[in-house]
Amino acid sequence: MIVYKQLLDACKDKFSAENYGKVKEALRIAVKANDGVVRYNSDPMTYHAVGVAHIVLTELSMGVVSVISSLLHDAARTGYISLERAGELFGEECRETLEGLNRISAVESKPDKEQIEHFKELIVTYSTSPRIILIKLADRLEVMRSLSDFPEDKRARKSWESLHIYSQLAHKLGLYKLKSELEDLSIRYLEPDSYASIARKLEETSTERDTFIASFTKPIRESLDKAGIKYTMKGRTKSIYSIWRKMRKQRIPFEEVYDVFAIRIVIDCLPEQEKPQCWHAYSIVTDYYKPNPDRMRDWISIPKSNGYESLHATVVTDDGKWVEVQIRTVRMDEVAERGVAAHWRYKGVEGGQSGSEEWLSKLRETMETLKPEGDIVNFNTQPAPGNAEIFVFTPTGDLRKLPKGATLLDFAYDIHSNLGNTCVGGRVNRKNVSIREELHNGDLVEVTTVKSQRPKADWLSFVVTGKARGRIKAFLREEEAKQARLGREELERKAKNWKINMPLDEMTTVLVKHYKLKSVIELYAAVAEERLPVTEIKDVLTRYLAGENVTRHTEERAVPKEKTAQQKKNGDCLIISENLRDVEYKLGKCCSPIYGDDIFAFVTVHNGITVHRQDCPNGNVLRERFPYRVLDAAWSEDRLGNSLFSAKIMVVGDETIGLEHSVREVLKDLNVSLRSMRVDYEKGTVTMQLNVEVRSLAMLDSVIHKLMPLKGIRKVHR
Repeated sequence: MIVYKQLLDACKDKFSAENYGKVKEALRIAVKANDGVVRYNSDPMTYHAVGVAHIVLTELSMGVVSVISSLLHDAARTGYISLERAGELFGEECRETLEGLNRISAVESKPDKEQIEHFKELIVTYSTSPRIILIKLADRLEVMRSLSDFPEDKRARKSWESLHIYSQLAHKLGLYKLKSELEDLSIRYLEPDSYASIARKLEETSTERDTFIASFTKPIRESLDKAGIKYTMKGRTKSIYSIWRKMRKQRIPFEEVYDVFAIRIVIDCLPEQEKPQCWHAYSIVTDYYKPNPDRMRDWISIPKSNGYESLHATVVTDDGKWVEVQIRTVRMDEVAERGVAAHWRYKGVEGGQSGSEEWLSKLRETMETLKPEGDIVNFNTQPAPGNAEIFVFTPTGDLRKLPKGATLLDFAYDIHSNLGNTCVGGRVNRKNVSIREELHNGDLVEVTTVKSQRPKADWLSFVVTGKARGRIKAFLREEEAKQARLGREELERKAKNWKINMPLDEMTTVLVKHYKLKSVIELYAAVAEERLPVTEIKDVLTRYLAGENVTRHTEERAVPKEKTAQQKKNGDCLIISENLRDVEYKLGKCCSPIYGDDIFAFVTVHNGITVHRQDCPNGNVLRERFPYRVLDAAWSEDRLGNSLFSAKIMVVGDETIGLEHSVREVLKDLNVSLRSMRVDYEKGTVTMQLNVEVRSLAMLDSVIHKLMPLKGIRKVHR
């Protein structure tokens, strides 16, 4: 058939004999897979696959893997050929491409602004190689070109998706021609009357426009020829969609859209002559027509950040007609026309450098270096650690965006706080799972709740979203306050029954000290939860009133030293404690010792005693040169809990968005004060120097232990 022959002829001209044979085999499989299946106009369904492959080859200049994947997409989606078999016949790249296309095809969009953005990001996330998203755009373009054969309800749906999703993806890629065609085809079915009216007026004014363009450009052409500048000149008519949008936005009729067309002068010159010749052409244009200085755009002297280069000038004729003139070189024009200029940047499309934007940026760079015989290469498209995202579906088909590593419980809290608080498990892709189940892209997630369920403290160990952590902590704080009220009331009631007459503050102080508790709140909670024997509480308070010592004697904690202060009977030993008032000492800045470190003391000449860690870099020097000024030293137990020590931590990791925030969150969760943070970036690596306040070496070790598992962290050390 002629449709198949056109594709094969184009492939024969571009591919080697071996690759041409692979395309023929893929076409044979596609024809067999769709045998008997027809489109709405009764054409074979294979025509769609062939049409997509033809766009991929001739309009997007992609290679053999992309052509084969385009042909096999429907066959793989319907299961006629398995992904494994496709990989065996045509290679792993083909298998991966088909897998990505299948996953995108399984997703349905919903007409909601937030859902649109999530759907666009989901498509990019599923596109594990650049060719996937380009084939999908080609697929949609082929559908839109054939949309007149579709039922009316299908036309509306496809047009809405094309306008709000696919044309915007093309816009972000800088595929201006593809984007404009999708927009025009969409508005043709979404606003048929407006489309027909604008198309008719463009047709009616085409002769008048051509005459005006010829008259307008005649003196410019003559001067350019006289100056010896090699150039081509062409008119660019504004797309129907752009005209319709401007008419609606500015509430003006077609006749008042002054920039329906623009004149583009494309100069053919050597690279070193680009700027002089462009400015020479600009001076020629402004010799004949008066420019509007407010509409002057110089993107040659300072190109846009996306690489776009051109001079734009809006000039007015003697009879008051405004015309936009664009001046650029052949090189600049090729870059802009092929999309690398990324028109979405200067047309006002919103969006920052998210993970998907970085992907799209890399894709533009890849497209710029495409070779006729090649294909788009794979590259790592996974967003950097700390910035990764996944998209999952609710049972009603809504998309929810979550950070990578999110669990079922994170999903529940993302939907609603009460759903998270009462979550006991759920189903992922129709399989029962626990609340700890990690979610992945495209999962269909359902939540199971029980009214009696309550958040637990250990939930904080596996949830990853700030919302989930915040809701759990808030609930636990409320429960703690509730338990404290109940415990206080219970303690007061018991004391009254026991006829123990003493102030509540004094009573709680005695009990907190006796049971070695951290706070009164902890005491109240223990009473409320009946973790302290009532008879024992009564006994403690009764003995206290009788004047007895009720302090509980606990087993002394082992001091992790080579020798404790008590063991050092031979020689003097400096005991570092809160009660050390008669001896002037300070902690060495070179090693910043903290409670729990093995230490020694050094007697300085003028500044009293300095305490160093045993492994201090200066330690060996001090011992060798001044052994008579070195003292044994040990921490006293009362040092613990009464002082804060400054400690420095070095964190090295990947340069990712959110890593600094994650580090701060860990310190906040551990109730560790951050005195300062210095952050340095170099070649994808971030180095953080943290100065924190801790009470002991054990606390510092806990901080380091909690920082190590963070995504993107390579190493943490003191």
